[in-house]
Amino acid sequence: MKIEAIRLKNFKVFRQAAITDIPAFCVIIGANGAGKSTLLDVFSFIKDCLAATVSKALQTRGGYREVVSRGMEGEGIRIEMDLRMRLNEVERSVTYQLEIGPGEHGRPAIEQETLSRQHQGAPVHLLNFQRGRGFVVVNEESFAAAETLQREEQVLNAPDVLALKGLGQFQRFQTANLLREFIENWNIADFHVNLARGIKDATGYAEHLSSSGDNLQLAANHLYENHRATFDLILQKMRQRIPGMGQILPERTPDGRLLLKFQDGSFADPFVDRYVSDGTLKMFAYLILLHDPAPHPLLWIEEPENQVYPRLLWELAEEFRAYALRGGQVFVSTHSPDFLNATQLDEVFWLVKRDGYSQARRARNDPQLKAYMEAGDQMGYLWKEGFFEGADPQ
Repeated sequence: MKIEAIRLKNFKVFRQAAITDIPAFCVIIGANGAGKSTLLDVFSFIKDCLAATVSKALQTRGGYREVVSRGMEGEGIRIEMDLRMRLNEVERSVTYQLEIGPGEHGRPAIEQETLSRQHQGAPVHLLNFQRGRGFVVVNEESFAAAETLQREEQVLNAPDVLALKGLGQFQRFQTANLLREFIENWNIADFHVNLARGIKDATGYAEHLSSSGDNLQLAANHLYENHRATFDLILQKMRQRIPGMGQILPERTPDGRLLLKFQDGSFADPFVDRYVSDGTLKMFAYLILLHDPAPHPLLWIEEPENQVYPRLLWELAEEFRAYALRGGQVFVSTHSPDFLNATQLDEVFWLVKRDGYSQARRARNDPQLKAYMEAGDQMGYLWKEGFFEGADPQ
């Protein structure tokens, strides 16, 4: 599954904004305050709404009035996504839309939640709910004749609970089920080097690297024990990129916990990860994440350049692109011209803030950028020279 477009109304700095024809590897740049972190938070917000309720997702962000664009409380918040998914061996285009209003008695409500497919040029709702009441189509594969679709009325427990959360649990609602699983498996990375260090309980979550990286030892050990060829490939790449790197081994402590030991080629004895540089540990974590045998359908990485040596950013960008080609869509927001130099014209969007609100622009739609790139220039150099209007890092 892949997100092809996202449209926002009244979500913080995005009064009216759209990003369309989104590539598998999508890079977002912009000046401080232009909305990069807010765009990331759109994805986090959707995932939080699905995991809990809309009210709780808003509360963690300061409440409804802190999320809705200033002065637009009465219009409400709208998030809309166009997606491409495979249903019964057929590629389908679907649209998911979520509209949130202030509700009553201080409790925000879902004013409308829809999931639709196109039929003869018009959207047909497979799911349509307002404030906890609505319908879901139970024979969605009978799409040759839209008028024959059978709608089942449903009532949810509360007006701030997503219909996608409840109905998406049932296999018979195929599209809702696939979309729920897709969102639940997003990895919105918030990597913290300090959380990644140290001895960890060997019985914790190990199948994937967590968003914060706090289970790095367990994820590495999972690859070491169950996917040795993949682990050896990661080790080979670490040796190529980190001077003096020898072995990296997960090791169980006498009390049954796990730690990582790094071997420097100049010394006989390995040392534990607490003595490894931030950059080395972060590169290792990225490689564990990007070589996951069961990749996430969507990754969002914010500022991957932090703690990483600039020369390695080109190779890191190539790793992100390779991950996207294997089927996991990747979004990266960055401030680094070195990282941006590794990107292609079709992959880059930049955010511009005007009159307090942000809009997205695409590099490939700018004739000057396109001409320079076709002449052999690199994106990061053009950014440093100020050719991205409103996104000059200087």
